[in-house]
Amino acid sequence: MKIKQLRNDIWEAISGTEQDFTEGKLGRAIFLLSIPMVLEMIMESIFAVVDIYFVAKLGADAIATVGITESLLTIVYSLAIGLSIATTALVSRRIGEKNPGAAAKVAFQSIITGLTVSLFIAIPGILFASDLLALMGGTEQMQNEYSGYTSIMLGANGVIMMLFIINAIFRSSGDAAISMRVLWIANIINIILDPCLIFGLGPFPELGVAGAAIATTIGRGIAVIYQLYLLSSGKHRVKVSRQDIIIKARTIAKIIKLSLGGIGQSLIVTSSWIGLMKIVATFGSEVVAGYTIGIRVIIFTLLPSWGISNAAATLVGQNLGAKQPDRAEQAVWTTARINAIFLGTMGVIFILAPSFFIRLFIQDAVVVESGAACLRIMSYGFVMYGYGMVMIQSFNGAGDTLTPTKINFVSFWLIEIPLAWFLATRMGMEQNGVYTSIVIAETFMTIVAIILFRRGKWKLKQV
Repeated sequence: MKIKQLRNDIWEAISGTEQDFTEGKLGRAIFLLSIPMVLEMIMESIFAVVDIYFVAKLGADAIATVGITESLLTIVYSLAIGLSIATTALVSRRIGEKNPGAAAKVAFQSIITGLTVSLFIAIPGILFASDLLALMGGTEQMQNEYSGYTSIMLGANGVIMMLFIINAIFRSSGDAAISMRVLWIANIINIILDPCLIFGLGPFPELGVAGAAIATTIGRGIAVIYQLYLLSSGKHRVKVSRQDIIIKARTIAKIIKLSLGGIGQSLIVTSSWIGLMKIVATFGSEVVAGYTIGIRVIIFTLLPSWGISNAAATLVGQNLGAKQPDRAEQAVWTTARINAIFLGTMGVIFILAPSFFIRLFIQDAVVVESGAACLRIMSYGFVMYGYGMVMIQSFNGAGDTLTPTKINFVSFWLIEIPLAWFLATRMGMEQNGVYTSIVIAETFMTIVAIILFRRGKWKLKQV
């Protein structure tokens, strides 16, 4: 009987649910939200993997062009994440208040804000793509022959913004299955078009590396059109109608204010990883390779946890909107325990057999040893990571984006990077000192987040 119920719940989570997340069992609510959110996160990671897989056949400069462009797109992802966090806080709160009309108005203002911001990146991205590649150290071939890829990706950054923001609207309203399906569509189209446009298969022109950008943009663009259709169809929790299509400066100002914290969080984390890479790079290319592979394995493992954490943000926002702060708090602790158990289990596996996972990517003994050390040491902090990411997302879901920004600033800039340098160079721990500093910083972040969460000021946040 339990197996049948589990199967039914999985199907409901994937196909879409009418569950009111301010009522009923919290465990089931977390499950129904987490499953599609986990799958959505996995789908988001596939884009870059697919592009690199096919572009790799064009040579080192083509791969480097994709890599440099992705680093330039970091600012786009940071802005999109920040706007998504703001959108999640506002939409989930309105849904919890049983006011879908107000949620629809917020949705439109978020979309307009994202499109406006994207123009400030698109115009210089199109006009100065070659110059940007040169600035980032790209070769003459990259500047002259492959800049089309950079131009298209930066010029079409609006579709990235829309994917993030509109998926946040669906996710925070409780329609997480829609967000998942949207990325399925985008990925399937991208996987089909990538080889066709890169290599000129069948009737398609051979466009080389630029074909990868066009394929990705078409896939994302069609997904955005589908999103907009669903938003206007009236068949889901949030419906944007003609009366909602009016610019409200006050709402936009609120979105921007909330998003600044989310943007700050993303930039702090991103820049801290760059700082750590600079320290690791001093110990040789084999160590860098091992570190890179180890981090890829860890990030892939963390993707389900980010999905679970996003579920906590939605539950917090909706239950605060429904004037049920105690249920919101209970949802966070329950989600955090689930996340910690999941990551703790994965951590034990990585501690016991780290080399196995590194060898899935490479056989070089030195690289395997370095990557295994990275994976093993960082896995000791997995239980704390599980709690920490849920706490951070819970603050964001409540609309308190400033607190996580402050926590991240202290944890990653004032503790992690200086400690990594000290342990690696002054204490003679070399790269293992960097890995240890990550565990210490993440643990500190989690402890501080738990203390501040227990104080409960987030329950009083008005958005």
